[in-house]
Amino acid sequence: MITRADIVSLFARQGHLAYEGEGITQLQHGWQCGRLACQADAAPALQLAAWLHDLGHLMTGLEGSPTVRGVDDRHEALGSGVLAQLFGADVAAPVALHVAAKRYLVSAQPNYADSLSPDSRRSLALQGGPMSVEERAHFKARRHALDAVRLRLWDDRAKVAEWQPAGDAAALDELALLMDRVAASR
Repeated sequence: MITRADIVSLFARQGHLAYEGEGITQLQHGWQCGRLACQADAAPALQLAAWLHDLGHLMTGLEGSPTVRGVDDRHEALGSGVLAQLFGADVAAPVALHVAAKRYLVSAQPNYADSLSPDSRRSLALQGGPMSVEERAHFKARRHALDAVRLRLWDDRAKVAEWQPAGDAAALDELALLMDRVAASR
C-alpha cells in the first residue's frame, strides 16, 4: 500500500514532469490547484483532492503528456484508488470524478470547451467526449459531483506558469501538512 510519505516522495521524484504545451509541471499544477481550493474556502478533504487530482499521472511511469501519443492513462482511477485507502471518499471521489466533470461541463456549458487547454482538449477526446443527456443526469446525481465540478474548474485555472510556490520543498511541506490534517480528521 502507498503511504502519505510515498506520495510526497513521488512528487519529489516525478513532479518535474511537464504538461505538454502548458509551461507547468505536475508539482506546480497540484500546488496551484490546492491553493485555489484553499482560497475558495473548500473543506480540507477537497483541498487535498485538488492537490492530488493528477496523482495517477505520476503513478503510471509514463513521461510527458500521454495524450500526445493518443493514450488515456486513466489517471483518475489509478489515483483515486490509492486516495480512497488513505483518506476515504471525500478525497478520492472528486478525484475519480474530475474527468467526468470535464465531460459534463463540456456538454452542459456551450463555451466551456473553448476554455480548455490543448492537453485537456486532447484528453477529452480520449476520455469519451461530451456527455450525453443521460450521462449528465447520472453524473449530477452522484454524491460528489459538485465537488468534482469545483475541482475541475480549479484544475482548468491552475496552469499559470508565473504562479509558483516558494520552492519544491516548501510545496511538498504544505502537501504533507495537509495530508496529515485530513488523515487526522478521519
